Amino acid sequence: MNLKIVPASTGLKWVRQGMATFWRQPLALSGLFFLFMAGVSIVSIVPVLGSVLALMVLPALTLGMMAATQMASEGKLPMPSVLFVAFKAGPQRKAMLHLGGLYAVTFLTVMLVSTLADGGTFAKVYFGGAPMTPEVVKAESFQTALWVSMLFYVPMSMMFWHAPALVHWYSMPAIKSLFFSFIACWRNLKAFTVFVFAWGVIFMLTGVLALLISSLLGNPGLTTATFIPLALMVAAMFFTSMLFSVRDCFATDLTDESSPQGAQPD
Repeated sequence: MNLKIVPASTGLKWVRQGMATFWRQPLALSGLFFLFMAGVSIVSIVPVLGSVLALMVLPALTLGMMAATQMASEGKLPMPSVLFVAFKAGPQRKAMLHLGGLYAVTFLTVMLVSTLADGGTFAKVYFGGAPMTPEVVKAESFQTALWVSMLFYVPMSMMFWHAPALVHWYSMPAIKSLFFSFIACWRNLKAFTVFVFAWGVIFMLTGVLALLISSLLGNPGLTTATFIPLALMVAAMFFTSMLFSVRDCFATDLTDESSPQGAQPD
């Protein structure tokens, strides 16, 4: 396996590939993303440790969305079971569980650091322990905690972006996958910057579209009801696009059908 350096324009290619693949199996991929969100929500309501367990399953479920994307790109119908492929018996399952634990510990550390700015208000709002009122959001300490958490979350997301795929498809240990994921994101920072910016614009345009639809229907109150399904669909497309960044950032000699190299949509 070798790291590949791609031009900035590749970020837009990942967006296009993700959207094109989504529309090959829109119902299946939308349903899997809804199942993804539902699974995290159900786990999070477990007493005491729910929030931690929800964080721990995120890398594995993200891998499931990548596997579903691969199947859709090959013209196959991804079934619900593919979302949980990382939990199936195999040599990578233990490493994936380690990766989930590392994700939970790292994320909670970021939240802990943010408490130094506002005494924990931002963390309580994030985990649902406090209401998000306009007064809370406008507070200077809350804003500081938000930016502090973002400052630390960006390198964290770089560490975990490719990690599930590297553990599952490339048989890497969890720690090693974090290192290579970060290096891949750093060396291709221009492409990822374009990628994130493009999706930010798409999400913004989704809000504008929801507002336009509600205005045309003569009921501004429908904005939220229109925006939520559109936003969920765009979020599903975003997750669908993740696989292609893995494929373009890493070269491998693997040729079996489980390899992400097999996913090459138009």
